[in-house]
Amino acid sequence: MKKRFWMTAAAAAVMTECLGNAAAAEETYHVGICQLIQHEALDSATRGFKDALTEKFGDEVVIEEQNAQGDFYLCSTIINGFVAGNVDLILANSTASLQTAATATSQIPILGTSVTKYEAALQLDDFDGTVGGNISGTSDLAPLDEQASMIQELFPKAETVGLLYCSAEPNSQYQIDVMTEELEARGYTCREYGFSDSNDIASVTTNATMECDVIFVPTDNTAASNAELIANVCIPAGIPVVAGEEGICRICGVATLSIDYYDLGYTTGQMAVRILADGEDISTMPIEYAPAVTKEYNKEICEKLGLEIPEDYVELQME
Repeated sequence: MKKRFWMTAAAAAVMTECLGNAAAAEETYHVGICQLIQHEALDSATRGFKDALTEKFGDEVVIEEQNAQGDFYLCSTIINGFVAGNVDLILANSTASLQTAATATSQIPILGTSVTKYEAALQLDDFDGTVGGNISGTSDLAPLDEQASMIQELFPKAETVGLLYCSAEPNSQYQIDVMTEELEARGYTCREYGFSDSNDIASVTTNATMECDVIFVPTDNTAASNAELIANVCIPAGIPVVAGEEGICRICGVATLSIDYYDLGYTTGQMAVRILADGEDISTMPIEYAPAVTKEYNKEICEKLGLEIPEDYVELQME
């Protein structure tokens, strides 16, 4: 009898250990990250998001990070894999990633980041700042009126501003539409130069440099990942580029009114913590924005073009 009791106790101990391990496993969160393409801004947002999660959860979070390398079909495959694996939360880093995730699941919480306008990306009517359903996130939109004022401050004698962007990115088109209105109100003539993909960036940019005094490039993933192509055309032509974010500005721009994408990603990570650990309802979480914007300038390119920058601009740190 004692022997039987000992075995029963041992079995109970094993069962208790197994249940304990199962409980621990249940406390481990599985988060999938789909980043559309590799460039500085999106990389920084992903890094900030991961840091916020690991600071809170440590080893209790498993993060599966995948990069679609600009391939929209691969982006869909990645997202569908996360859905099939029933992850606890999806980070959609970029507009295309957000759109794909929104189509793939209405159940798994989706946080977007590096998305400029959620109403444009998701075709929302009467957007009041909260998407609803299983989607929320952060926006990388810096105030466009302030960006237009910055162009006016730096180039008051310019007449024509070229708006260079990827026509396949709805958030870029939104920025161009608003910037056109803002710049025309300040007396500039605006010309749009849209490229469909990286293959025609050089030729489209060349046309812009021949017809414009200044070029504006918005927060645009295709432009960001091909900023060297833009630099190789604009700098020799002596045409300054004002960029919508600092990653583009580091490579081809003279100035930017930019957010910090690491901070943006970190803020998104904090939102994820509130969903996973605190049980906050994502459907009631409004879109959040970067806490601050900064006027920055690229000293090297400004010197090449002989530009003097006002003292309240911060020199862009080159990485």
